Amino acid sequence: MSIALNDVVHDARPRNERPVVSVGPERLFVSTSRGSGSVPLFTGGSSTPATVTQIVVMLHGRLRDADAYLHSAQRALAASSVDASAVMLVVPQFLATADVEHHRPTDNCLHWEWTSWMGGIDAVGPAPLSSFDVLDALIDRYKDELPQLRDIVVAGHSGGAQVAHRHAILSDAPARCNARGVNLRYVIANPSSYVYFDAWRPHRDGCAQVMDPHACRGFNDWKYGIEKLPRYAYGVDARTLEQRYVDHDVTYLLGTLDNDPAHPALDISCAAMMQGPQRLARGRAYYAYLRGRHSQLRHTLYEVEGAAHSGDAMFVSHVGVRALFGAGARFLEAAANAQAGATE
Repeated sequence: MSIALNDVVHDARPRNERPVVSVGPERLFVSTSRGSGSVPLFTGGSSTPATVTQIVVMLHGRLRDADAYLHSAQRALAASSVDASAVMLVVPQFLATADVEHHRPTDNCLHWEWTSWMGGIDAVGPAPLSSFDVLDALIDRYKDELPQLRDIVVAGHSGGAQVAHRHAILSDAPARCNARGVNLRYVIANPSSYVYFDAWRPHRDGCAQVMDPHACRGFNDWKYGIEKLPRYAYGVDARTLEQRYVDHDVTYLLGTLDNDPAHPALDISCAAMMQGPQRLARGRAYYAYLRGRHSQLRHTLYEVEGAAHSGDAMFVSHVGVRALFGAGARFLEAAANAQAGATE
């Protein structure tokens, strides 16, 4: 059997640089003064809008495999003790240019350069809109359309956790939701990096120190710090961003086995390495950093024992289910069954 050369090259590409297998069958249309476009959606849970009191917006990782993340959210919902008819699951899909070229959707799908959507950088087409513009549109749509809605959760694992974390910093969506009697919460699981609000970074001895800017050029630039913010954040000062963020309802989930400094999807840039050698260390250090700056911090951190870099293991654990749905899990063995399925 002969194998075409381009097939060999395609298979040799990094996983996140291959076109996605599935594009979401539904669409969210986003329109702003900067233009308009659509984003594919996978949805699950309740299909009866009148009964929905909670929306869980699950964000995929760098592989853009939104269908896999919908399955994780469905397993977590099944493991919970909540009434499934009251919960809607939504997974937006941030396509890469290669995905659009491969699948050729016909309805103006927004597309980004590989992982730029993780930091809220504008799409390359058909309009310069940010992944944060997309989340704002999604949140506003549901808070305005669902009469019984009381709770919106924006959750993500790995690359999706980076989006959730940074949207929580830059967006004023929680205030808009609160004005409508809707609580907006964030669940951030195993991201590769965080946004620091000054030049302090963790040190090997467990303490923090002010970094020499010459030791790592750009270490405090967005998406690792608050210098050179993206277009989405123009006009907002750093102090406002920090205070707004610490006042938000944020839960961090860390897998106790997500501690591999050689993980293939780990950000090993200079700016990221200044935050710690691997994800578990970075998450612990960032939470300690915020606690040191804000004694009344609303944020909480939970560690999932035995979980490595797996969205299933994180979200279908007891603490993961509680973080997503505000209720305990009916059966904890679901988490054990999910351990093998690593997701990025």
